[in-house]
Amino acid sequence: MNIFVLGSNFKIAEVELREKLIVPDEFLQKLKQFDEIKEIVFLSTCNRVEFYGVSEEPNKAINTLYRELSNYSQISLEKLKKHTYTFTGLEGIKHIFTVASSLDSMVIGEPQIVKQFKDAFIKGKKLGTVGYILSRIGDKAINVSKKIRTNTDISKKAVSISYVAIELAKKIFDTLEDKVVLLIGAGEMAELAARHLVSKKVKHIFISNRTFEKAVELANEFGGSTIRFEKLYEFLPEADIIIVSTGAKEPILRKEHFKDVIKKRKGKPIFIIDISVPRNVSDDVNELDNVYLYNIDDLKSVAEKNYESRKLSAERGKLIIEKEALKFYKWLKQQKVYPLIANLKEFSNNIVDYQLEQLFKQMPYLTDKERENIRLMVNAVVKKILHRPITYLKNKASNDENDRFIDEFENMFLKGSDNLNKFLIKKFEKGKNEK
Repeated sequence: MNIFVLGSNFKIAEVELREKLIVPDEFLQKLKQFDEIKEIVFLSTCNRVEFYGVSEEPNKAINTLYRELSNYSQISLEKLKKHTYTFTGLEGIKHIFTVASSLDSMVIGEPQIVKQFKDAFIKGKKLGTVGYILSRIGDKAINVSKKIRTNTDISKKAVSISYVAIELAKKIFDTLEDKVVLLIGAGEMAELAARHLVSKKVKHIFISNRTFEKAVELANEFGGSTIRFEKLYEFLPEADIIIVSTGAKEPILRKEHFKDVIKKRKGKPIFIIDISVPRNVSDDVNELDNVYLYNIDDLKSVAEKNYESRKLSAERGKLIIEKEALKFYKWLKQQKVYPLIANLKEFSNNIVDYQLEQLFKQMPYLTDKERENIRLMVNAVVKKILHRPITYLKNKASNDENDRFIDEFENMFLKGSDNLNKFLIKKFEKGKNEK
């Protein structure tokens, strides 16, 4: 059995094409009916669509998948192949581990991919398209992801503008849980920042917007309150954190607006995040004591520095993936010899059972305890004898692409074993019946 991957992501395909590759559950179940596709799972996120599968003939499975995808999406095979990628074997395993660890994400280290990855495999199990091998690689990929997050700084430094703002706020205030937030405007990044603040359990969010209905809509979403835009300046003393994102062409908050505010707050700091372009808060506000102003350029600078740090962590993460993927690849290749090992153990057990039965017939005076001790001793000897050939078999399977050694092993240990097994079982059953 081998692993294969077919996918498309933000690096090589526009979202319009990727959307056409999002398939329903019935599509996966149909794929499972092809002999060359033993297992299949589908991962769909904002930035990628990918199929992970198991096959004895991975290249044939990929061709089948291409054909079915082309028919479903109505995208020509030529165009489909131009905007997709495929991997098999060890490279496929590395890719799966890389995706689950968010090293291939648009934002390196983003945590959402872990849940999306888990959900895809849970769904595959419910559909019956994920079996033993995919289930195993899914669990292993999540473990590798956890190992990378634990052993590197890949997820410890914020790289999104909105989240950087929150991290800076946390440095200014000991806690955010008792803080009042004022959101001025309804820009997307300001809304994201507010969403992050809600996750940090701030005390309350107030929203002010020129279009009052939009303010009401956002307030309902965040469980907050609204302030009429014309009453904005009266409320400033109440706010600990102010997020500004409006379409104004000039500053709406200036130094003079905060002179009385500072007195009324009695030295309590104010954190202002200006995510507007052009800027909506004048630079002179930063001259006031206990007022901390950050604009979008400040936030970008921190985010870019953090992103460089994440890229260094990603390189360390790749080393972990290299090691873990190779281990899994060896395990996967060993699967082809497990039936042979099971046959060898069954063959050995039948010989042991038959020979002990003959021995016990000649020694009827043995107690049950003595018989059990003899059986344990013989089984231990057989186990030790089999250990070296079984280890040899697993090692050959892990490192040898040629299956000739399997035939050699069968000829060496199991040639004629079927007939001998039948003979031993027949004699064993006959002995029991004679009792």
